[in-house]
Amino acid sequence: MFHASRNHFSNWFKARTEFWLAHKLRPRKVSDYPTDEELRKDLVESINHYRMVRQRGIIADFHKDTFDPESSFARIGGGSLGGKARGLGFVNTLINDYQLRDQFDNVLIYVPPAVVLGTEVFDDFIEMNNLREFALNCDDDEEITERFLEASKFPEEILGELAAFLDIIKTPLAVRSSSLLEDSQYHPFAGVYQTYMIPNNNANPLIKLNDLLTTIKRVYASTFYQNAKNYIKITSYRSEEEKMAVIVQKVIGKTHENRFYPDFSGVAKSYNFYPLPPQKPNDGIVSSALGLGKWVVEGGNSVRFCPRYSEDLIQFYSVKESLNSSQREFFALQLDEKTDFGNITYDKLVKTFPLNVAEEDGSLNYVGSTYVPENDAIYDGLGRTGPRVVTFGPVLRNKIFPLANVLDLLLEMGTWGMGNPVEIEFAVNLTTPPGVKKEFGLLQMRPLVVSHESEELQIDNIDKENLICKSEQVLGNGIIDEIYDVVVVDYHQFNRAKSRDVAAEVSTFNKKLIDDGKPYLLVGVGRWGSLDPWLGIP
Repeated sequence: MFHASRNHFSNWFKARTEFWLAHKLRPRKVSDYPTDEELRKDLVESINHYRMVRQRGIIADFHKDTFDPESSFARIGGGSLGGKARGLGFVNTLINDYQLRDQFDNVLIYVPPAVVLGTEVFDDFIEMNNLREFALNCDDDEEITERFLEASKFPEEILGELAAFLDIIKTPLAVRSSSLLEDSQYHPFAGVYQTYMIPNNNANPLIKLNDLLTTIKRVYASTFYQNAKNYIKITSYRSEEEKMAVIVQKVIGKTHENRFYPDFSGVAKSYNFYPLPPQKPNDGIVSSALGLGKWVVEGGNSVRFCPRYSEDLIQFYSVKESLNSSQREFFALQLDEKTDFGNITYDKLVKTFPLNVAEEDGSLNYVGSTYVPENDAIYDGLGRTGPRVVTFGPVLRNKIFPLANVLDLLLEMGTWGMGNPVEIEFAVNLTTPPGVKKEFGLLQMRPLVVSHESEELQIDNIDKENLICKSEQVLGNGIIDEIYDVVVVDYHQFNRAKSRDVAAEVSTFNKKLIDDGKPYLLVGVGRWGSLDPWLGIP
């Protein structure tokens, strides 16, 4: 009471250059508090709040006492944080510096709390278990996974930090790659390495730690998978240069019985290569879907819209097209599945569920519409009876959540901050308790590679005999002048039921031509890398 009545607290902070806190405390009077205990409590809370605010936007070393389970982003171990973590750290700084967290009413914009294991942890793990030579030379992904999972040595001090982190975060976790080369400005490695999710719900802390450790090893193993080695071959890098940091991050979503997923998620790009008037390339484009973002990333049917013209959903121009191109399933994390799935190289805990499950959970309400056969029309919402269609009508047309405005702002700020076009991944949770803000989680920001040709392409005077193929309908143009080989999947002999076999054959040609250092043109039927093997070549 003696110090408070003489402004000693604010003077003390000012002397230590903590001007913000000094300025906050200065106007407060002793008479504002009913008891000296209330005064003491307010001082402690003010300091704690200030420490939390100061930590937002910076990547500090992980300490259990100062880690805020709502917003902290911390590092464990030395070395680089990798491209993905750097991007997240940068966007965290933007959100904090420009006070975007509370920019929209009843919406919390934030990077979900996470810790990043630096690349030194990866190096130590590889060296301790003598894995480098084996991993660089082995071309069997499952064998690599098996050897990494069997590796028994792991830096002990890191285990202690991970156990402390699990003590704080009780929700499901995403364990994501953040390699040195990932998200570089010229060769972004999007989708090259693995991401795994774990329920993090076992009552035994040792089992929880073991699940996390196993999953980190899986991500480490993916550094040396065949498709990663092939991708690196076509860049100017070498596999020996690659090092892996790992992000362990809270998953945005809600538990529905034995499933966990966000209401919707997606990918937004600040540059649209194929805009339709009145859209311009710099207005951006968004692909969004119900459930986990894996659906969008892996090329499933999603809703595409421009944030500046969000009500203009061109893909739903006809009822027939809307029914054909609508999402019919969604991804969710299964919470009661066995976490030990051996040397399989993909995430077995993330599973697909039909739309009626989302309707029972209540999450389809936000993005669903109904087809009424009698009128041959689609209506926003689920009030009528009829087949359900994911159109995002309630969000984009009825404005139950300001998705387009939030994305427009973040894409603009990201482009300005990084100095070139960007791509962001996001997840949204609208199912929150009364009085709790709806969550918009920013999961990633990376540079988008956009090259511009220096001249327009003039093709009026090309001799018809010199044409290999031509089309009256093309999107965009460009020049690639090193192509001497073409691999073609013959449309007339292609059998959709055998598209997986075709993928294996293409893979054989791909390996041969990459080993020979020959860039080539690949021509196929339907979508390349399709999630649905009936729509193209998976």
